[in-house]
Amino acid sequence: MTETNRTSFLGLALALTFGAALFTPQAASADPGFKKWIAGFQATAMQQGITQSTYRKAFAGVTDPDPDVLQKAQYQPEFKSQVWDYVDARVNPYTVRIGREMAKKHRVTLQALERHFGVDKNILLAIWSMESNYGAILEKEDRLHYVPRALATLAYADPRRAKFARTQLIAALKILQNGDISADRMTGSWAGAMGHTQFIPTSYLLYAVDADGNGHRDIWNSVPDALATSANLLMKNGWQAGKTWGYEVTVPQGAASQAGKTRSLAEWQQLGFLRPSGKGFKNGNDRATLRLLAGANGPGFLMTKNFFTIKKYNAADTYALAVGLLADEIAGYGGLQQRWPRPDGTLDVKEKFELQTRLKALGYYEGEVDGNFGSGSKAAIAAVQQRLGMESDGEPSQRLLKALRK
Repeated sequence: MTETNRTSFLGLALALTFGAALFTPQAASADPGFKKWIAGFQATAMQQGITQSTYRKAFAGVTDPDPDVLQKAQYQPEFKSQVWDYVDARVNPYTVRIGREMAKKHRVTLQALERHFGVDKNILLAIWSMESNYGAILEKEDRLHYVPRALATLAYADPRRAKFARTQLIAALKILQNGDISADRMTGSWAGAMGHTQFIPTSYLLYAVDADGNGHRDIWNSVPDALATSANLLMKNGWQAGKTWGYEVTVPQGAASQAGKTRSLAEWQQLGFLRPSGKGFKNGNDRATLRLLAGANGPGFLMTKNFFTIKKYNAADTYALAVGLLADEIAGYGGLQQRWPRPDGTLDVKEKFELQTRLKALGYYEGEVDGNFGSGSKAAIAAVQQRLGMESDGEPSQRLLKALRK
């Protein structure tokens, strides 16, 4: 491993052991085709420097594809959700509160990383929230997959992702061979993203950092290592220290046609693009691109270079926007000022929290009040709707909230 990847920071002996769930691959009804694929891929892996011993350890007990991987591969919310629903689920009172708690808990680590890499500590917290709910997902076994099996599944059964999966599988095997994590603890998402900050294996090999100095780059169990790895990625992809990701702006009437164009902030200001408060912009010579992520009737955003650096983490504009907005709220700068153009009758983020709170107070809902309407929330809504004589569709609405307020 290179000296860069083994970077260690004085004073960061704060290794935390958030125990990733111990994973042992479970054999179901064996798939002969899958077993043949695994046997055949060994030659390719060995050509890339993977030893026979590593390969056998990685696939011990793996005899069938992971069906959950193929199901999850069909759904990616960054590209399918409405922007306001996507942002609501990730930038809300719950994620802000936990982010501020984590800022206090990991203050020394975050300050050290900010000094070393030049990356805003609140951006690191926002990415941590977006990727694993500040590590909470790592404690949910039903959300975790054994990475070699998941990637082999995609390589074998998903033609769209087969090339990607083969490349990531080789990288995952190299990680195992390097000894940073044992096979039984190499868990990740359906696509092989791993640890607190969800790095795919090739990105791990490029950017992983041993920040706590224990000799292992452990993004699964060490918060310092995970956050340092994110900071390293952003720094090496051009993060500009001391500068923002962008600005929410009011769009002058008739100016929606400017979407996608890039000018200096000073030039945008001359055209009438201002922050909702009416303030102008610092660093007027910095260039920014106008994005209208909800169309001409929604808020505008002037995205600076750091926005596009965040997109090196995830290519979706909605992802980078949510990271920026959450970071600003954790820092205390305030949230989105203008309203999204939501359909009539739907709830904004505060109303979503209010509805969940009321459902919980009535004894219909037992989960976390987090603004996300999963199966538990929808079952509670359906039960209340039935009680009130409404159509029992399980969907949150202004009508239901108004009825509960009475």
